[in-house]
Amino acid sequence: QVQLVESGGGLVQAGGSLRLSCAASGRTASGRTFSNLNMGWFRQAPGKEREFVAAISWRSGSTTYADSVKGRFTISRDNAKNTVYLQMNSLKPEDTAVYYCAADERRTVIASTVSAYDYWGQGTRVTVSS
Repeated sequence: QVQLVESGGGLVQAGGSLRLSCAASGRTASGRTFSNLNMGWFRQAPGKEREFVAAISWRSGSTTYADSVKGRFTISRDNAKNTVYLQMNSLKPEDTAVYYCAADERRTVIASTVSAYDYWGQGTRVTVSS
């Protein structure tokens, strides 16, 4: 079983920055570990559905972003530390949400749908004040 633990959330003013971290441990039923898993970040604002933010491939390191965060957020991973990061710059009030990291053990290409991910963290809250 893969466990994911997010950290780094908090309260920040509009225009500010935060860096979220997600530490992974364990392995999947098929024996895969963090370095062999595609990783994603999602967020869920009050009263809204969970939405895709960013993802990174385990194989190529390629990344993809939601249009709403492109140019402001950067996803990265450190396989030696079993950690994936989300650097968030130029934050806006509409970025306020609970942010979740997730792991996909089934695919070689990165996905942007909630259903594609098999393991989820408990979330970390980000609040951006205007």
